[in-house]
Amino acid sequence: MRVNVRQVLNDKNPKLARWMPGVLLNWLERIIHQKEINDFLDKYGHLTGIEFCNQVIQYFNVTTHIRFLEPIPVGGRYVFVSNHPLGGFDGIILMKLIAENFGDVRVPVNDILMNIPQLRQLFIPINKHGHQSKTAAQAMEETFQSDIPILTFPAGLCSRKIKGQIRDLEWKKNFVVKAIESKRDIVPIYFEGRNSDFFYNLSNLRKKLGIKANIEMIFLVDEMFRHRNKTFEVYVGKIIPHTSLDKSKNAHELAQEIRKHIYNIPLSFSEI
Repeated sequence: MRVNVRQVLNDKNPKLARWMPGVLLNWLERIIHQKEINDFLDKYGHLTGIEFCNQVIQYFNVTTHIRFLEPIPVGGRYVFVSNHPLGGFDGIILMKLIAENFGDVRVPVNDILMNIPQLRQLFIPINKHGHQSKTAAQAMEETFQSDIPILTFPAGLCSRKIKGQIRDLEWKKNFVVKAIESKRDIVPIYFEGRNSDFFYNLSNLRKKLGIKANIEMIFLVDEMFRHRNKTFEVYVGKIIPHTSLDKSKNAHELAQEIRKHIYNIPLSFSEI
């Protein structure tokens, strides 16, 4: 597998590909780091799953410190829920950490990401642009009914700058619904990280102009390369038993409460 911007454009929209000037194509190849990615895939593209995640983390020379507010017993049936500040790299790091500490991991993702063969075995596909297929729905149900740890990012999209703070958008309620249905306890995670000011400023400008397409997402690969040599802090809060979820509140309300809770997790460590 190799990344080829021109081929993708030709396959998806031949008319657009013919119209697009070479200087713009060159810019796209540069902004998604096509050469660097292909060089990496030539060397490590044969790796899969957590081994591939490990190699990505080594390639970027990233260090992660994980802190547990209390011990999380191995062998429990958990849904790990996290904020999504980086939009991809945080997923790779958390998949590695969860698999190392709890033996395995699966992540519900946009079905477009199933086109990454190296990570496919860790993903549960979600159709974001149509009806969920019977096969995908069955795979989701079987995974939640299993004992495999599940990691999810309820915001779906990566965090934006909201009123001067880096925050997730509204969380979707599905993780609460599935946790209750499958009798899985919830483990809240706060991942400390951010993208560049350019990314957030572009996002806010796009919204002010009334542009619905998330054009800033084009820069997420470039943002990933900006994280080279960084250190990230990961804070794991106390288990939220599925039996403790307030039955007087609906799943959407509970999801927003847990979202608010994860941003306060680091404060709990300062009180210890």
